[in-house]
Amino acid sequence: MNADPAAQRRLLDLAAVDAELTRSAHRRRSLPELAEVEHAEADLLSARDSLVAVETAVSDLDRDIRKLEAEIDQVRAREDRDQGLLDSGSISSGKQLEDLQHELATLRRRQTVLEDDLLEVMERREATVTDLEQGRAALAGIERRRFDATRRRDEALTELGSTEEHARQERRALIGELPADLVALYERIRARNGTGAALLRERRCGACRLELDRTAIGHLREAAPDEVLRCEECGVVLVRTSQPGL
Repeated sequence: MNADPAAQRRLLDLAAVDAELTRSAHRRRSLPELAEVEHAEADLLSARDSLVAVETAVSDLDRDIRKLEAEIDQVRAREDRDQGLLDSGSISSGKQLEDLQHELATLRRRQTVLEDDLLEVMERREATVTDLEQGRAALAGIERRRFDATRRRDEALTELGSTEEHARQERRALIGELPADLVALYERIRARNGTGAALLRERRCGACRLELDRTAIGHLREAAPDEVLRCEECGVVLVRTSQPGL
């Protein structure tokens, strides 16, 4: 294939644009903000699950407190009734009086046990509420972290998108200036190797960085200026300048 030397040199501009697009695509996939958002979302799910567990614990403790308070009220009501009966003097039987006093003593012991249990549950609730407040604060902190990471990710992606669009426009303009058969060759090579054209400098291919052997150098020296040459090692179009160092 033959192509104007100026057109061949323009392939280097096209290769530079493609390299920029490749770098941009790599950066798009490896933005640190992507990992930050992912980690924040995972932390958010974990924090929400933990918060639900603590909220459930508080709810369970509130239920236990209501149950204990209801039992204490029942015991107090029975104690007040028995004490009133005892104070009324209406009981003349010694056996009944003894039984009533025994029941009052039992009720007082039961009330003491229930009140101790209630105090313990209330203390546990107080500690759990502290955990709940800390969990809510931690959740809010994670939400702020995710919001910040999402904002920075979106800003980076917007900047990348602008860079990529500019590069694509430049690429379209370059392709429009180049011979179709030369572009087709370049695209086939780039699809296979990742690079379609490279500068020949100091007897080295700018793509694979390997030094050409004597036979290849001899062929390059003899080739016409418009002949499209390829690297024997990696296959890219070798673009010669006026001083290729041969």
